[in-house]
Amino acid sequence: MHRLQTLRVWYRNARPHALPQSILPSLLAVCFAVNAEGFSLWLALLAVAGVGCGHLAANLFDDYFDYKRCKTDYRDHLKHEGFRARAGKCAYLASGAATLEQLLLAARAFMVVALLAGAVIVYYRGLPILLIACATALLSLTYSGPPLRLSYRGLGEIAIGLIFGPLNMLGTYYAACGAVDRAVVLVSVAVGLLVMNIVYVHAMLDYVPDKKIGKQTLAVTLDRGGSMLAVLFLVLFLPYGVIVYGIWRGDLSFGYGALLLTLPMAAMLFRMMLIYIRDPDRPFFPQFWMGPMSSWKRFEAIGAGWFMIRWLLARNLLATLCVIAMILTFTA
Repeated sequence: MHRLQTLRVWYRNARPHALPQSILPSLLAVCFAVNAEGFSLWLALLAVAGVGCGHLAANLFDDYFDYKRCKTDYRDHLKHEGFRARAGKCAYLASGAATLEQLLLAARAFMVVALLAGAVIVYYRGLPILLIACATALLSLTYSGPPLRLSYRGLGEIAIGLIFGPLNMLGTYYAACGAVDRAVVLVSVAVGLLVMNIVYVHAMLDYVPDKKIGKQTLAVTLDRGGSMLAVLFLVLFLPYGVIVYGIWRGDLSFGYGALLLTLPMAAMLFRMMLIYIRDPDRPFFPQFWMGPMSSWKRFEAIGAGWFMIRWLLARNLLATLCVIAMILTFTA
């Protein structure tokens, strides 16, 4: 019972609310593979489980390296100084509920489970899975860890897009059926951009505290509101160009045009970020078509509504597109 309770605690610490960024693209890849020759349901599900555990491990490693480098309560200090900032992450470390050694042990435990799942899949599917797994592990561990520290060099958002988009979907698809498909490649690029969008929106909203401590996110690298918005426009709307290109080429059926139904969500997110740059205090409130935003009253009560409505809309945009695409794999 004690071990089960410990597992639950570290699962919560690993930020499971971010799992849709990895699990939904992985499940989408499985849906694409269902009708492919050589499809294996158990290998597909093992791949999805490995992706989830790998994501949780990466989140904990990110906490570990970030905390070692600059702690993570700097946002709290900035709020006291009058800057707009979210509350700091890793409350379990700042409060003393857990130690860095325990955090590292938990991160390694989730990673071991992911590696074991990958090893089984490599045994059945061979070298391509090993290469994808190695690339994913390298990018995940060096996202905030040495020697590359990609998230401190303006490259973290791109790394996340690659990990949870193409590497995730192509790896899962290959694990499921032992092949690669052009339709999956195209959709994985679109999905990867929308995952990158979640992290980039996060970075834009955290621009002030990140710049204050010298964390070189993509937003800090760009440094100007106009440049940030130009990149956001590209990251938000290029996925739809990729989908239209795939339909025009014949790699995707015409039915995939239904993915354009999520364009209003993308347009609203861009508008909200544009207004944030110009008037950060202007409030917005959830609408039913923005997707689920549970605990909204709590977010408002702690003064995080300005951040969460934008972050949740970015997450819901990805989730909605993935769910529609899953349906289309069986009907289009």
